[in-house]
Amino acid sequence: MPLPNLIAGGLFSLGEEIIKRVWPDPSQQQEALLELKKLEQQGELAQLAVNFQEAQHESLLVAGWRPFVGWVCGLAFAYTFILQPFMSFFAVLAGADLTNLPELDIGTMIPVLMGMLGLGWLRTQEKKDGVNKNR
Repeated sequence: MPLPNLIAGGLFSLGEEIIKRVWPDPSQQQEALLELKKLEQQGELAQLAVNFQEAQHESLLVAGWRPFVGWVCGLAFAYTFILQPFMSFFAVLAGADLTNLPELDIGTMIPVLMGMLGLGWLRTQEKKDGVNKNR
């Protein structure tokens, strides 16, 4: 997920720890954790509303940045893992020297791609909540 959601997730985890230490009574903990979860959901709903408004905007500069970043990440991913290796392979077969092909730093792109796909924090949260993948 995007950085603000990761920060919020970390803050809510910290909040859970604080609740467990401040309220030793399990029923009070559950009530406080429920309130904390409601706050977390409100934040997520607010972010979804912003995303929706952004996507509805008439300007391509506002509405199109997510698809643009998605396409850039997808193209970089395809180049790094499909196009470049095959180009190098066929160049060697043809006797050409393509050692100067540009290499993309995929390590800096992967967090952006994972964030856009919502894979980083979401799966961690699912594991934490005990969500079964077979449901």
